[in-house]
Amino acid sequence: MEVHREQITYLLDHGLNESAQTLGSFLVSSSPANAEVNLQLKAETLVLIGDALYQEREFHRAIHKYRKALQLYKTMPKQISNTRTSMSTSNRSSSPSNVNTSVMNENEVKFKIASSYCKLKETREALIEMEGIPAKARNLQMNLLLGRLYRITKHNRSAIACYKDCLRHCPYIFEAITALAELGCSAKDIVSLFPQTPMRSGRPLSDCLDSSRWLQRYVEAFCCIASNDYTGGLEVFTELLQRFPNNVHILLEVAKVEAVIGKNDDAIMNFEKARSIDPYVVTYMDEYAMLLKLKSDYIKLNRLVFDLLNIDPIRPEVSVALSVLWETKDDRRALTYAEKSIQVDERHVPGYIVKGYLLLATNRPEAAVAAFRGAQELRPDLRSYQGLVRSYLALSKLKEALSAARDFVKAMPHSAKATKLVGDVYASHSGSRDKAKKYYESALRLEPGFLEAALALAELHKVEGRLDDALSLLSRYLKDCTDDSLHVKLAQVYATKNMLQAALSHYQSALRLNPQNEAAKKGLERLEKQMKGLDPDAPEDDEENDVDDADIDQDD
Repeated sequence: MEVHREQITYLLDHGLNESAQTLGSFLVSSSPANAEVNLQLKAETLVLIGDALYQEREFHRAIHKYRKALQLYKTMPKQISNTRTSMSTSNRSSSPSNVNTSVMNENEVKFKIASSYCKLKETREALIEMEGIPAKARNLQMNLLLGRLYRITKHNRSAIACYKDCLRHCPYIFEAITALAELGCSAKDIVSLFPQTPMRSGRPLSDCLDSSRWLQRYVEAFCCIASNDYTGGLEVFTELLQRFPNNVHILLEVAKVEAVIGKNDDAIMNFEKARSIDPYVVTYMDEYAMLLKLKSDYIKLNRLVFDLLNIDPIRPEVSVALSVLWETKDDRRALTYAEKSIQVDERHVPGYIVKGYLLLATNRPEAAVAAFRGAQELRPDLRSYQGLVRSYLALSKLKEALSAARDFVKAMPHSAKATKLVGDVYASHSGSRDKAKKYYESALRLEPGFLEAALALAELHKVEGRLDDALSLLSRYLKDCTDDSLHVKLAQVYATKNMLQAALSHYQSALRLNPQNEAAKKGLERLEKQMKGLDPDAPEDDEENDVDDADIDQDD
């Protein structure tokens, strides 16, 4: 029977999970002479069967086998079980994905049960199993999983302790680095956890790849991003990119930050560079999809979604990309895909962001508030704050909108975008436009090239009849800016000023830059009516109905 158990391990090592399960079923149902030895072998065989089922994604069955193994283990005489365990657990990994190890260690089997519960998204049950493992008995994998579970359940202090234990063992647990940064730990605190024990080469572990301490700079970058210092984080990432120019991971992080802060062209360039190096990368591709939609580049967006579906249709990024694609065709289907991304990974922030904006677009601001709040609980950023403020404004909840905008300013006190968001709230009410004007001007002092603030201030000038001020402000951006929204705003101001030819020129420029710009299309249609001497606000004549009426009159 011992030989047969080794054969199961051999089958599992070669990925022959079905054969391993079948052989295991014979072993656990046999009745050899030595009952005590049989208990040991049965328990170990049940764990191996559980590993095979885990590999086949039959997680409920895997849990059942692991639990039966633990029950058998507890019925064994202590002397036999201790001897067996000491003989067989010296080199084994606790991962259910790695079966080339000893199987009968109670704590490792609990870890496998917890891992199976995680796959089933049964967080509470997984946490119960992991907390049953003594702290001193936890290995690196166990601490990492427990950290994730504590973070999901918002036990942040316990999560921090687990992630810190991971880095004390090995400084290259990048998931632990990013988690600690997002949980508010400083770069100094994180770096202090790195073990200083010399490696075989005699060099400290943290210096093993180069002498420039790139890992410390990596930590600093993530701590900057986590504290909303996007500019500082981008500078450090750019420095790292110079040291590692074809590093896809760094390219994607740079592109993501650029997307969040509105450097859309740079972000698209870096996403495309990352894809040219690794055509099968899926990470952050939903962020890339959002940028392509903003640019109305539907040819690239369609191609991207097609590629992602062929790579891994299960990933949450793919569902978000599908949602972005369907947004222009079918809001309901787009929303279904956004919700699917959250079902796949309840911590996937872009899923909440896209869902929130879809709900806003379909006039469901109450539900949008919940979506943006969900994004903020996971990782607050510019887009979740903007969405939250817009949702409250749609509900005419000015107090809540202003509170959310001010929270953003507290989080990013030197951010032009945060300052502009407060201005947006004040601009929504005619009695507070003077305050809005001050905030927009303050945003432009913080970031003189911030086009969105300039457009908002120009709109304020236009609404209050200061057309020359609006034109003067917008004209400053013409030389260095090729944004279609700038031309649309100029056209709107010129049309209000009754300078129709200039308005026509700018609408045409906007459509040359972005043929899908709906504001430019509608504005141009309205302008053409004005140029023909027609009232652009008059209802359309229904010529077809006129003909039908004439036919009826003739019949009478």
